[in-house]
Formats: sequence, C-alpha cells, structure tokens
Amino acid sequence: MSKEFKIRTKNKDVFLRVQKGHFATMHSHTNYFIDVTTQKMRLSEAKAVAQELARNYQNNTIIDTILCMDGMEVIGTCIADELTKDEYVNMNAHRTIYVLSPEFISGGQLMFRDNVLHMLNGKHVLVLSASVTTGKSVLAAIDAVNYYGGNVVGAAAIFATVIECDGHPVYSVFDPNDLGDYQSFKPHKCPMCQGGERLEAIVNSFGYSKL
Repeated sequence: MSKEFKIRTKNKDVFLRVQKGHFATMHSHTNYFIDVTTQKMRLSEAKAVAQELARNYQNNTIIDTILCMDGMEVIGTCIADELTKDEYVNMNAHRTIYVLSPEFISGGQLMFRDNVLHMLNGKHVLVLSASVTTGKSVLAAIDAVNYYGGNVVGAAAIFATVIECDGHPVYSVFDPNDLGDYQSFKPHKCPMCQGGERLEAIVNSFGYSKL
C-alpha cells in the first residue's frame, strides 16, 4: 500500500486520510483509498464531521430519522444532537430524532423489522453514508425508505462525488476537488487494469484488504 497522507481543513478535527493507488470498491475502481475509519469511531472527529454536515439542515430541513449506512451510527447520533439543540434558527430544536440502521438481505436489499417501522413511516429521513461515489448504495436506501412509507429529505456523507441522487441533494464534507486528480471507473473500463496495473486492495468504508 502507498503511504497515507491527510487532507486538512481549518478545523483540526476535520480531515481526510487518503492513499493513492489502484483500488477496487463494490461498484468501481478508483485511484484513491479514502479512509474514514476514525471519523466514524473517534468521538472528537465524529462530532466535528457532524457539525459540518448538520449546518446544511439546521435552518431549512425537518428531520425525524437519520438512516445510518456504512457504520455511521456515531456520526448519526452526533448529527441528531446538533440538530436538536435549543437554538431559534434550528428547525429541529426539541424534536426527537431516531438514529436507525438497516439490515441487509440477499442482493444488497435493505429491510427493517416491524418494531422500527414507525421510525420510517411518515417520517422525514436523512440518509447518512460514509461515502457516495457511484450512488448505488444511497439509491438502495432511498428505495427502501420510500417502500416503508418514509420521505427522504436528502443524503449526507463524509466524501461524495455527486451533488444529488435520485433528485435528492447530497451534502458532504469533502469532494473530488479536495483531491485534485481523483478518478473512478467502472471495473470493465478501468484504464489502470487495461494498462496492466495490479489492484492493491479491495476497499470499502470499513477499511481495506490487501491483494
């Protein structure tokens, strides 16, 4: 694996760990591995990311439920805390916000047990993901929320390459402009593969497995 480096911001607790190389995700090949592990699991970083993302929803979006993908429950809880603070500009002040995670069945479909359906049915739902690149995982989440009677109000991520998904806005802390030469390809159209460059690792939001 190539050496890790950090993309920093003015906030010391908001930064992106990345490695450059040739990596395979579930849906694509990319030239960067974006490591969001500590943002999801270290409280100071999770709070800082949550503050950045919550700003996009405090003044203009009602949120009843945060649907956490990719192990984003800690950040989801921190966002819920930010959105329910007692501030006059906060549309969600004093409101209860559910922090929910899906189950997955064969084919990557999402499902929810009967005892949590009230957290989706008729609720305003924010889909929270570690990263949004191809958008397929977020689309699956949107389809599931719609199926269970919820109303998706948007999607949020630490890193995203898109600004909308199925007509819903996608807000992120980082995007490809922060990396400069970020590239993502369909696996069968990857120029690195076509040039004989071997894959270094299989990666996802939980980490990497070297090949």
